[in-house]
Amino acid sequence: MMEIKQFTVNFFGENCYLLYDETKEAVLIDCGCMNRQEFSQVEGCITQQQLVIKHLLCTHYHVDHLMGAALVYQQYGLLPEVCQEDTVVLPSISQQAVMFGLPYIQETAIGAYLNEGDVISFGHTKLTVIAVPGHSPGSVAFYEKERGCVFVGDALFAGSIGRTDLWGGNAQQLVDSIHKALFTLPDSTVVYPGHGPMTTIAYEKSNNPYL
Repeated sequence: MMEIKQFTVNFFGENCYLLYDETKEAVLIDCGCMNRQEFSQVEGCITQQQLVIKHLLCTHYHVDHLMGAALVYQQYGLLPEVCQEDTVVLPSISQQAVMFGLPYIQETAIGAYLNEGDVISFGHTKLTVIAVPGHSPGSVAFYEKERGCVFVGDALFAGSIGRTDLWGGNAQQLVDSIHKALFTLPDSTVVYPGHGPMTTIAYEKSNNPYL
């Protein structure tokens, strides 16, 4: 059974997720740790659980979700995996940091490009890549069917949806993505967003004022 550890990090209160199963293989999703002190919490859990990190996955190419990529690469030799559509349209991570008035963020190369329908395997666990463009052109979610959960980045929040005023954002496209790609998942699916508390598909269908 897959285990989930959540770390809320950086100025933006971004949720970084560590997933692993009984094989001790693991993945990181959206490692936004802005410094080594924040990253030490994640690293400590990895060490304590004796995990082997297989992938650094990114729901989208925004600075608050990629601040820790260089730290992951230095420690574990893994480069971020992200949808190519984001890297074509969006400024580099270091440029985004400047635009937001953030300290210098060290960048890394991209390790691999993610596409709709890709399956990311680690241990006995499989994550399916689901395209959810709108917050950014290449936003994706990671769906784990057995446990019934989905990691949605900034596409969907508890009671809200992602902003669409950044590079390549499109409000109608985001709403369409949520209805077609996320609301078609089982109602019981637990939603793990890029910011804020978890929710469920059923709750957002009934209560989200933006949808």
